[in-house]
Amino acid sequence: MHATNRDISESDLEEFQKEYGKSKIERVVARAVQKNGIAATSEDYEAQKNLVRVFSLELETGKVSNQKNSGRCWLFATLNTMRQQYAVKYKVKDFELSENYNSFYDRLEKANHFYESVITTASLPFSNRTVKNLFDFPDDDGGQWANAAALVEKYGVVPKAAMPETFNSEKTSEVSEVLARKLRKDGVSLRKLIAEGKTDKILETTKKGFLVEIYRILVYAFGEPPVNFDFEYRNDDKQYFNDRNITPKEFFEKYFEWDFADYVCLSNAPDHKLNELYELPSQGYIHTGLQVTFANTMIDSLKTATIAQLKDGEAVWFGSDVGKDSNRKLGVLSAKLYKKSELFDIDLNLSKSDRLRTGDGTVSHAMAIVGVDIVEGTPIKWKVENSWGDKYGEKGYFIMSDDWFEQHVYEVIVKKQYLNENDGKILSKQAIKMDPWDSLA
Repeated sequence: MHATNRDISESDLEEFQKEYGKSKIERVVARAVQKNGIAATSEDYEAQKNLVRVFSLELETGKVSNQKNSGRCWLFATLNTMRQQYAVKYKVKDFELSENYNSFYDRLEKANHFYESVITTASLPFSNRTVKNLFDFPDDDGGQWANAAALVEKYGVVPKAAMPETFNSEKTSEVSEVLARKLRKDGVSLRKLIAEGKTDKILETTKKGFLVEIYRILVYAFGEPPVNFDFEYRNDDKQYFNDRNITPKEFFEKYFEWDFADYVCLSNAPDHKLNELYELPSQGYIHTGLQVTFANTMIDSLKTATIAQLKDGEAVWFGSDVGKDSNRKLGVLSAKLYKKSELFDIDLNLSKSDRLRTGDGTVSHAMAIVGVDIVEGTPIKWKVENSWGDKYGEKGYFIMSDDWFEQHVYEVIVKKQYLNENDGKILSKQAIKMDPWDSLA
């Protein structure tokens, strides 16, 4: 066993001070960092020279959406890939689906899943890691692609006009705080009923009563989802259409040629064994829908499948760590954008695997790939549709270097037909169950 139990001494401090004072240039650099910050001081202008926003393959897209102060990127990215298909087929360039509609049912389904999970784990103490994780994160607005797929299949979709955004859908912190407090309180109540030996019928009645209250909270915050609506629009050719009294599921089935079962999540998470299928049961909160699975493979497989899908005219949902090596204002994602190791004269590099296993890397944001620049058969840069509005990047579109794709992209959603033989075989394997706190969660 190796351990030290020695505090920093005065002599240690003297040595630190002496080492720092050896070079005058260090004081110059220190002033620059103190004045401008680490990112601005370490930004490499040269890294942007090759990121010209021209792509050899580019899909036709419209205005970007805006999730504002919410964590619904996973849902926005899913609906953005769907609306791209609709916009082309029906010639409605800037059409947008209602994210608020599916968000409503997302929070309702998560509440139901929380109650069911509380009942299942009621015999375990609060100190148990699974129970603690459950009560730490009872209901928020984050999610996975498979969650969006399950929501759309169960509840359909509606145009944005049928259920527009509200203050709370665009800024979810207040309603999330209320929901978290209520669910924790209800969770304690359910555990108490089980400890008292109450019947399953009493538990079911109690849970349904709690869900009635959750529904009311959600209506106050997001508005009540439409049961049916009139779909009235004029396409880009100025032709008028009106589809009256249609339900959300009818709307999805009529206007979208979309089968979520055709798709798979390819992941590149090298902290997990490659060529294996993984499942995250804790986040599959709609039991009858698609579950959260990952076919873990090499990064080149993600690129190849993405390009194949783009060539067939379809955008690609992807999950990445958007906060790393990125300039939000410019809309630039490049692994060479900041030279922080050079700035501090220390090695700050971690492998992709080590970033995941230490928590330095995470799947923090979902967007859509809508273009790629291929030179001599090799992808050089990618066009990205974000959901942060049009004030960032080029009217909301980002440019991603290929090295950033390799380092910070962890998932892509592609049709199974684009998988190579090796990756196709992964899908037939028995899924390895992952913990709720897994690096891909």
